[in-house]
Amino acid sequence: MTLSRLFKTVALATAIASTSSLALADDYHIGITVPSADHGWTAGLLWWAQQAANDLSEEYPDVSFTVLSANSGTAQVSNVEDLMIRNLDALVILPHDPATLQAVISEAYDEGIYTVVVDRELETPAQNVFIAGDNSGLGEHAARYIAEELGGEGNILVLEGPPIPINSQRVDAFNRVMENYPNINILTSQTTNWNPQQALSVTEDLLGSNPEVDAIWAGDDDVLISALQAVDENNRDDIQLIVGGGGSQRVIEMIRDEHPMVKGTVTYPPNMIASAMALAVHGVKGEHLGDMYHGVPSRLILNADLITLDNVEEYYEPEAAY
Repeated sequence: MTLSRLFKTVALATAIASTSSLALADDYHIGITVPSADHGWTAGLLWWAQQAANDLSEEYPDVSFTVLSANSGTAQVSNVEDLMIRNLDALVILPHDPATLQAVISEAYDEGIYTVVVDRELETPAQNVFIAGDNSGLGEHAARYIAEELGGEGNILVLEGPPIPINSQRVDAFNRVMENYPNINILTSQTTNWNPQQALSVTEDLLGSNPEVDAIWAGDDDVLISALQAVDENNRDDIQLIVGGGGSQRVIEMIRDEHPMVKGTVTYPPNMIASAMALAVHGVKGEHLGDMYHGVPSRLILNADLITLDNVEEYYEPEAAY
């Protein structure tokens, strides 16, 4: 244990009292830390973490949960250090920035804390379990859906996320599928960093320089909303389709209401954090999952599912934050 971690003990109770379920006499303490809710998907992530903490606490009264969020990689390092002071049995973390979090996650793992890393993989694995969505599958489903809806021909714009591996996986898979459709022209592919305001500005610029656009792949549902706003404000009636990614309730409601342009999105579920917490419960107790003959798997990739009017009711969760 580092001196800096010891110095934080006095201030810890005040810092996390409002966001945690304190571990006192419980047999197991599981700490969860996620990025702050700076856009829809991370808001959903935090909502599901808190929901799972409530649900799992009722189901497993011998387990307590502390849920924290951080607005930077440095702040999340402090989260992990604070949690480790509290006799932590398991750590569930979606790293804000894997490179920044590598050392402290490795420290927790090396100290024997059962570690579940979510969504963003470490360069040097330091976990018992890694769970994530299928980024390649997201890109593939989006590409096939757009190609089919356009009848195999047309002009499209691609709005990318930040320059991180999960964005590259999505875009690379999208482009591989589109190679099978020579009559579909990707006019340009530009980053929005999955930031709604940046997405609005980028889309407006791209619409101004591209007079004939048939579809937009936003890659993220928050970006989809901004792209749709730009299309509406520029009175573009040439655009037939805007496809997102993530599976936000706002976009799902548009699909349910048969929006003329928003007809499909692909899941990248923020409730993966809830599944990660359930895995941590079973893992720290040494339990099997269901009727499996083995313990908790070391790697889980969740399906990417295409949501359209045909199956939208399966994904409608009106109380969810995302």
